[in-house]
Amino acid sequence: MKPVLIIRTGRAPEPLRARHGDFPHWFRLGAKLAPERVRVVDVAADEALPPPSEVAGALITGSAAMVTERAPWSERTAGWIRDAMDAELPLFGVCYGHQLMAHALGGRVDYLPGGREIGTVSIDLLDAARHDPLASQLPSQFRAHATHEQSVLELPKGATVLASSSRDPNHLLRYGAHAMSTQFHPEFNADVMRAYIRRKHHDMRREGFDPHHTWQQVAPTPLARRLFRQFSRHHGLAAG
Repeated sequence: MKPVLIIRTGRAPEPLRARHGDFPHWFRLGAKLAPERVRVVDVAADEALPPPSEVAGALITGSAAMVTERAPWSERTAGWIRDAMDAELPLFGVCYGHQLMAHALGGRVDYLPGGREIGTVSIDLLDAARHDPLASQLPSQFRAHATHEQSVLELPKGATVLASSSRDPNHLLRYGAHAMSTQFHPEFNADVMRAYIRRKHHDMRREGFDPHHTWQQVAPTPLARRLFRQFSRHHGLAAG
């Protein structure tokens, strides 16, 4: 059986890793992947990706890096994404992975106007989601965790926006039958979200946000996580 790739584009901050684990662990649990099925490739450490034909699908993590930095490892991964799309490989990108997929396919990524979006946010489904095999199973509004400074500002040709927040109009994108990406974090739990808010509270205050209020608004996001698992199950990647 072909492995499922977790393409690691960064690491969680050390204090979070010590208590909660790291991105590949969160992704494996969130997407309900069997441990023996997963292959982690750390592209930020210049590990080489296998040909798309050798894997069953790929999940692309978040990162503290910025897509606009155009780091060599990031641009190489963007090229791999284009090859994977040509091969119709199931792909799911999150946060940095979401932005990198959009960049790879011709969209534009840059800083989100008005500053970072962080905390448990309200996500609104758009009309296009009604016909989507996965997003159509979500309610018209649901909660998701987010933390990002950059965003997809212009869509790649052929991409469809399925959901937005009040701050970011491009939170959930569909790229054909086999590929999706989310600016929000379906793999986060509430404890991880609170840890990010604590870590970013000085930056938030400097930018005019109230970290205490944001921390108090953190809530479970089971529907966002369910989308992750449904994608994995829909494409035959999930355990059970």
